[in-house]
Amino acid sequence: MSTSTSTSGRSGAAAEAGAEAGTAVPPPECPAHAAFGQGAALTALYGPEAQHDPRAVYEKLRAEHGGIAPVELEGGVPAWLVLGYRENMEVARTPMRFTRDARFWRDWTEGRIAADDPLIPLIGWRPDVVSYDGEEHQRLRAAVNECLTRFDRHGTRRHVQRYANQLIDGFVQDGTADLVSQFAAYLPMLVLSRLVGLGEEHGPKLVEAIVGMVNGGEEAYARNQYIIGTLRSLTEERRKVPAHDLASWFIQHHSGLNDEEVLNHLRLVIVLGYEATTNLVSNTLRMVLTDPRFRASLAGGLMTLPDAVEQMLWDDPPLLVCPARFATHDLQFAGKEIREGDMLLLGIAAGNADPQIRPNLGAPMHGNRSHLAFSRGPHECSGQEIARAITDTGVDVLLNRLPDLHLAVREDQLTWTASTWSRRLDALPVRFAPQRRPVQQPAPAAPAASAAVEPSAAKHALEALEAVAEAGGQARTDTRRGFRASLIGLFRGRP
Repeated sequence: MSTSTSTSGRSGAAAEAGAEAGTAVPPPECPAHAAFGQGAALTALYGPEAQHDPRAVYEKLRAEHGGIAPVELEGGVPAWLVLGYRENMEVARTPMRFTRDARFWRDWTEGRIAADDPLIPLIGWRPDVVSYDGEEHQRLRAAVNECLTRFDRHGTRRHVQRYANQLIDGFVQDGTADLVSQFAAYLPMLVLSRLVGLGEEHGPKLVEAIVGMVNGGEEAYARNQYIIGTLRSLTEERRKVPAHDLASWFIQHHSGLNDEEVLNHLRLVIVLGYEATTNLVSNTLRMVLTDPRFRASLAGGLMTLPDAVEQMLWDDPPLLVCPARFATHDLQFAGKEIREGDMLLLGIAAGNADPQIRPNLGAPMHGNRSHLAFSRGPHECSGQEIARAITDTGVDVLLNRLPDLHLAVREDQLTWTASTWSRRLDALPVRFAPQRRPVQQPAPAAPAASAAVEPSAAKHALEALEAVAEAGGQARTDTRRGFRASLIGLFRGRP
């Protein structure tokens, strides 16, 4: 798990101490913490405790503070974590009080955050729809919504079906597979690359860059620069040679997006789309394989796959915490004194589990879309239907192709890698009856489908997970290395 702490532009001593203890105590003279009480102890949203069981941390904070709690991010950066469902809704829906514009962020405006800080790629201001409110937000939101709706829903699902089948073809003869590194990690990037207009050769590096950026640490800034550089080249190319893709449609839109706006909106689609959808696919498959109620309900027709996806969005949302809002003025909120420029984080997982609206977390939420998984208000995710299409179509193809699919290790052997923002399943090893690989169909024109992963990749992934009980953390490291290697092999068309 990533526990690295950047000290770029600010002191990391308090953060390093906090990572060990689970809380961080800022120095009394630190102005960054003044809004939270002079010398107050802030609960760290990083480090072993937060990464091992983030939900336990949220519930502890809820018991101590109520609907909103003072927390600390890596490097000693203070923030408020919004825990209550209603409080999250209010913050998300009232941009006049809680803006998305990071130029209001006091720690940034007063020079305590460096331009290359690991938080900047996720929280910093950029010329895209999530960084504006008001008229400029409406202009950019219209462009994003209109361009995304140009994708035919059935056409998108056909792409998902094609890529899902090609991925399954790569391991169907083996009788074993790791559904994270051989399916969930690949499928969203294959689909999203095609939609935005990128060639398949960018896939493995983009996946590695996105994962590294979300994890934070010293390489986050460089990973973000790679993503921007790739999308800048695509934007320049599509200015000269338009195509039937999102990059071209952004350029051609009547709102007159400039090159910086085009590439930053492509970045938004790629980064958030990949991270959220990969986690959603993995979590949905895990739920189906480990919870007999869901498998039986699906098989018996009592629950549809879209229902299962919505249940997953309630119980295990792909993003635990959503960055960020900033107070536009001093105010009192949820019993706390909030200062102008304070950062507030939307607690997606915490809000979904708020006992005020879900006293019984085991109760089914089939078909209920009032969760916070895609945020709410004017900044609600515009691409959520694409995420749903990739997830329910991809999982449906997999379950139909491999009806006897079952988990190959004990459920308690599954491991996760967590950051402040999300929690990713490391691997999902399965067994099934081997089948003959179908005759390969012609690949789509752009991007071309990749060659399948060789059988040995599945066996290596399975062996790595089965070693968890004996090897502990080393097995998790080996699994992540295997993920990178197999991902590169898939996109390059070799093992």
